[in-house]
Amino acid sequence: MNAKVDTPPLVYADLAASQKLIVDEIKLRRERKRQAKPGGLIPFVRYFWKVIEPETKLVEGWLLDAIAEHLEAVTLGKVTRLLINVPPGSMKSLMVNVFWPAWEWGPMGMSHLRYVSFSYSSGLTERDNLKFKKLVVHDTYRELWGDKFTLEKEGEVTITNNKTGVKFASSVGGIGTGQRGDRVILDDPHNVHKSESDVVRTDTVRWFRETITDRLNNLDDSSIVIIMQRVHQLDVSGFILENAWPYCHLMVPMEFESGREPFNTIGWHDPRTEDGDLAWPERFSPEAVANIEREKGSWAYAGQYQQRPSPRGGGIIKREHWRPYTSDNCGNFGVPWPLFPQMSYTVLSLDTAQTEKKVNDPSAAVILGVVRDIWENRRLILMWAWAERLELYDLVRKIEDTCKKFRVNRVLIEDKASGHPVAQELRRRARTISEVLSHNPKTLDRADFGVQLITPEGDKVARMYSVQNLFECGLIWAPAESTGNGDYLYKDWAEKVMTECAEMPKGAHDDLADAMSQALTHLRLLGLATLPDEDEMDHIDDNKYVRAPQALYPAFG
Repeated sequence: MNAKVDTPPLVYADLAASQKLIVDEIKLRRERKRQAKPGGLIPFVRYFWKVIEPETKLVEGWLLDAIAEHLEAVTLGKVTRLLINVPPGSMKSLMVNVFWPAWEWGPMGMSHLRYVSFSYSSGLTERDNLKFKKLVVHDTYRELWGDKFTLEKEGEVTITNNKTGVKFASSVGGIGTGQRGDRVILDDPHNVHKSESDVVRTDTVRWFRETITDRLNNLDDSSIVIIMQRVHQLDVSGFILENAWPYCHLMVPMEFESGREPFNTIGWHDPRTEDGDLAWPERFSPEAVANIEREKGSWAYAGQYQQRPSPRGGGIIKREHWRPYTSDNCGNFGVPWPLFPQMSYTVLSLDTAQTEKKVNDPSAAVILGVVRDIWENRRLILMWAWAERLELYDLVRKIEDTCKKFRVNRVLIEDKASGHPVAQELRRRARTISEVLSHNPKTLDRADFGVQLITPEGDKVARMYSVQNLFECGLIWAPAESTGNGDYLYKDWAEKVMTECAEMPKGAHDDLADAMSQALTHLRLLGLATLPDEDEMDHIDDNKYVRAPQALYPAFG
């Protein structure tokens, strides 16, 4: 045939097009001997959608285009490390584990590629393998690209072709540890329902850190693709981001939040500009999203849909519940800025590092002072905080120096294995120094503080909930500077405490937050952290039960 034929694109319509048009396209492809340039991933998905989802309409949107654009970048060798965080319902498994491999094996002529897919459950990757097989054995697919490869093995776990191509399905920590691939795919490595378990989550992250690169065929050219919803600050995504691993990051929250542009090596930017704009309004309406948030709750919605594993503004402890101690309000305490007022009681609360399993955790301390303002309202001021990895001797000296600087009355240490040697050493040094001072009081200058081992009740989350109302009623203050427009910049060390409290229980660290709840619980038990209504009742009771002085014992003549 010499006449010029005005042919349609390689893949140009969905299966709703007439059967005649599909047959005509197949004939044209035969005539051209399949020499046309392959189309993109989205046209391929559109063309074969009804093969995989015959009863479901394909709803397109820019989010789907963004996922396809990044997968195409992997295909073209522009990206070898890709991290995608998208909400549930974003077709991530279909895109990454079904359509993309079929597109690479067929239209892209890359049937030699080997895929090793992991998820928290092997049943999920095996399900996707069956869908992948359903697609590549379909008559239309075979008509178009049947000369590219022939399937040799078609099992749920393993699918192979005659060009050394493999599609292998496994689970995190499963039998796939002996397989290698040109594409290592991690699709939802965490079980959302088990994300609260530190043991399960930590094991998954450890498996990823120690195993994933060993599954690559070629360290230079093979690719790792991770697609997941966020479940915790220290999930696999959090580990990658915290350690600044150079992954191209596609991060799409359901509702747009300005100022959250991720590191993206292909130059992709979120097309939205207004906070609250939806990622896929064609699929998820504002009403549907509102229902999801209400039914899921703020914690689950923030992680799974907003890709931020703590609600904006905080979870248990809201950031706005902290009060800024600034030059504007320091007059309420009768002192010039930036000095602290004279505290009636000051406590240092210590969360000691574990000595066995968590050797890398820091020891964390917060210093809280109790004071009344000029109107006799009781306030608690965060005076300082630190988190450092210190050996026993250096830790004890750090505590002593802190106590001296802030005139600490009591040091609180959780009654656990790692806390005992710290408490013992502080007490031993206190006895030694007291003996020296008894002979020459001017020899040493040290703070006079007591050491108390604390046995907490309940877990960390329950303890934070127990002091939540102290924040809500505005009792807790932290040093800050006014920006002049109604906002405040808190001290860096105060920001760390506030962030840990806001992100608990899904934060990367909770040492400072745990020390904070320990201190507040102690002050509450002493009656020094009282709510406004409790203060009012105390004053009423003081006036109600005033009686004339009486003798303690009857007098005998």
